[in-house]
Amino acid sequence: MDALVSTDWLAGQFGSPDLVVLDASLHLPQAGRDAEAEFEKGHIPGARFLHLAALHDPASSLPGKIPEPDALAERLSALGAEPESRIVLYDDSALRTACRAWALLRFAGLEKIAVLDGGFAKWRSENRAIETGPGECGHGAAPDLHVERARLRDKAQMLANCADSAEQVIDARDAGRFAGTVEDTVHNLPGGHIPGACNLPFTALFREDGTFKPENELRTAFEDAGIDLSRPIVTSCGSGVTASVLIFALHLLGIEDAALYDGSWSEWGADPETPKATGVAG
Repeated sequence: MDALVSTDWLAGQFGSPDLVVLDASLHLPQAGRDAEAEFEKGHIPGARFLHLAALHDPASSLPGKIPEPDALAERLSALGAEPESRIVLYDDSALRTACRAWALLRFAGLEKIAVLDGGFAKWRSENRAIETGPGECGHGAAPDLHVERARLRDKAQMLANCADSAEQVIDARDAGRFAGTVEDTVHNLPGGHIPGACNLPFTALFREDGTFKPENELRTAFEDAGIDLSRPIVTSCGSGVTASVLIFALHLLGIEDAALYDGSWSEWGADPETPKATGVAG
């Protein structure tokens, strides 16, 4: 199974006993949307609701800190996933949160995971079958997961990187928040960015129909943002969610070691002691 699968491919896989389809929708509070209620009103047949909003570290005040592997394993087991299951993730979110779920599971050691290209919006636009209700599933055997800490960065590491620039930092937020020309109203913080960071808004990686751009265009997008794809990369955003879209796109380009700063601007921007930059260039 490829990391990015089409709606045609998924429709042809229905009935496969090892297939688990998960709705990973998550919305910003400002959107005024209830992801679980929307799932019950309509979802891909056989899908289960991941409840991505609950998958974060409860010991942290930050919204996007990666949870412990036991929490992920428990949730997957409750959704009927087995260690050998093929998991397809989709969303109906402007944040492309299936990529966030993919990063969580990938960092936890799972490999048979994919993102549905175009998500539920594309599925719906093609007039494909839709199911209502909460979704049914039985418990599965909990997978043995771990968190690949080597692919996560904390504030201390990011501070050190400001001094030596050993890793390139890509910020997935929009240009206004990155440059500091507008406030980061999502996290109630001033705009700006980590010194030295480049800006590649995650929205630039998609076609008009919501599907990912082809690999050559993805590569060009990173390069035009000032990124050398042969050098180490760390992704950041507001809280680690849309930074995961960059992580997934880099995976599509064959880059398997890109790291995630899961504290992102919600941590960096809130600390008066961290250096901040404004403007279009880091």
